[in-house]
Amino acid sequence: MKRLSVFLYTLAAMLLGVSCSDYLDVTPQNVGTLEYAFRNRNEAENYLFSCYAYLQRGADAVTNAGFTLSSEIIYPNNLSQRPINEVGFNLIRGLQNAGSPALNSWDGDNGNYSQFRSIRICNTLLENIDEPVDLTAAEKTRWIAEVKFLKAYYHYELLRKYGPVPIVDKNLPISASIDEVRVKRAPLDSGFNYVVRLLDEAAADLPVTITNQARELGRATRLIALSLKAEVLVAAASPLFNGNPDYADYRDKDGTVLFPQAYDAGKWARAADACREAIQACEAEGLRLYTFIQPATISNLPESLRQVLTIQNAVTERWDLNAELIWALNPEFGYQGYATPRMTKESAVNIFSNPSTFAVPISTADLFYTEHGVPITEDVSWDYTNRFQIQTGTADTRYYVQAGYQTIRGHFGREPRFYANLAFDGGIWYGNGQLDPDKAYYVQARGTSGLAGPKDRNTINITGYWPKKLAHYLSVYDNGFQPVHFRLPMMRLAGLYLLYAEALNELNGPSEEVYTYINAVRLRAGLPTVQAAWSTYSNTPNKYLNQAGLRQIIHQERRIELCFEAQSGWDLRRWKELQQVLSRPMQGWSVYETEPARYYQPTTVLVPVFSQRDYLWPLKQNALVVNPNLVQNPYW
Repeated sequence: MKRLSVFLYTLAAMLLGVSCSDYLDVTPQNVGTLEYAFRNRNEAENYLFSCYAYLQRGADAVTNAGFTLSSEIIYPNNLSQRPINEVGFNLIRGLQNAGSPALNSWDGDNGNYSQFRSIRICNTLLENIDEPVDLTAAEKTRWIAEVKFLKAYYHYELLRKYGPVPIVDKNLPISASIDEVRVKRAPLDSGFNYVVRLLDEAAADLPVTITNQARELGRATRLIALSLKAEVLVAAASPLFNGNPDYADYRDKDGTVLFPQAYDAGKWARAADACREAIQACEAEGLRLYTFIQPATISNLPESLRQVLTIQNAVTERWDLNAELIWALNPEFGYQGYATPRMTKESAVNIFSNPSTFAVPISTADLFYTEHGVPITEDVSWDYTNRFQIQTGTADTRYYVQAGYQTIRGHFGREPRFYANLAFDGGIWYGNGQLDPDKAYYVQARGTSGLAGPKDRNTINITGYWPKKLAHYLSVYDNGFQPVHFRLPMMRLAGLYLLYAEALNELNGPSEEVYTYINAVRLRAGLPTVQAAWSTYSNTPNKYLNQAGLRQIIHQERRIELCFEAQSGWDLRRWKELQQVLSRPMQGWSVYETEPARYYQPTTVLVPVFSQRDYLWPLKQNALVVNPNLVQNPYW
């Protein structure tokens, strides 16, 4: 992509516009520049990479609503400096509006870019793919498939944010009339069907996997296309989009019904078939759930920490070494410093090299199971009522909680994913340059004197929990921050397994096949099977035997397994559960307090504002003025 000239980008901006509302408002001044872009294979490949460019921007987690609107992480809104774009985090504060929508991917402003512009660039390549005379037939076939995949993805991104959207299968000619330019929103099912058709066409001609990883890792493959198809069909079958009564009789100005009016169980059948096909294709190519392989540089690693590293590295391991990773974006995850607490004296001095400001609310910590693999509110042997009482770490717990350190009961007896995902006061942080497990660092978060505690208004964690999963265990925060880079997954095999389990349960209820795929994820996480866990330890032992109960289990399993991976926000939205999750104040610990009994007093740090209208993004009011054929989303 770096080979693409500034000149070509200027052309793209001129020719393709910046939003759906000003579609082809600008007539190109020099059509010959487009001919230059496709004069040979090399220039055309540059243009292909420009089709990918907007996809890669999705690697910036803070502009992804699945990350910022998940309720998993809170970003302080009272910092004296603003090192990141915080508009996405502010949406749960009720700051969305139709006059100037945040994370606006329809028009391309307020923290996001226009997906319609991305689609038009893709269409331009398809229109000119025959021009380069030195492009081989095999390359042409593959490039067309890649661009179809990208068009499908960009349409899908719009669908899950806005619901019905215009389908832009081809660019309008320069001679298009005003009426032709004033596009309409297609019915929702038409949009989903269009995306699936493109993915089917793309999958047929994409390489199964990338063989030249040094040059091509990140480009579309058949496995990625099939897995995305599975996700798209699960979304289309989910409550937000499948006969949602909240959008009953929602029509455009011509009377066309835009949302499906009745629930269709057949959508879950299509989704299950797509999940099965994607899983079989991935497993046929050797994909499997990741397990940490201990390098020669580490000795005497206990099984408990090995389990923690398996869970962490399923996200942070290099793509070429991670047999579970189906798809990630090429840009490196840029927020490890926001997820890492200060644990050394040098790091406490160099506070400006590492903000530590991604704060996890208590509600997210409560989401994780007990060590028996059931929710903390259900475990008959776990003292939920007294979880805030002070307890001291011992030699038996020293690989999870520092021996001799006072924390709370709620930090003991939790599942391995709790310790892999979260850093907390007294919690062990294996790594950070110290690979002797018996000398591992631990978090000291209480008060201003604690190494990880609040130091100023720019380097404060307002809850006392950090998203540990988002930092590579070999990254070092000491005298400055030296990260070991990784790419945040878009799709992991574990996520695909849970999609399949969800689709099967919604289709026919509990079955051995449903349990098989949930249990594969649980067993990798060091937990007993669903059947054994609920039968033995839950106060609702028959929960997994009925569809509604198993649905709750699957939803919580996805939220735990994919926590902090920019997935839960989208899941909660399609399940129509986000409003419920955001109906309660978000709390953290009293981080300025030093004594344990005073520190461990929950305090409200944010009161979310999320209503029915917020499930879909509003269209910008100006877009409705420019194009009177568009209709606003319900309740805006």
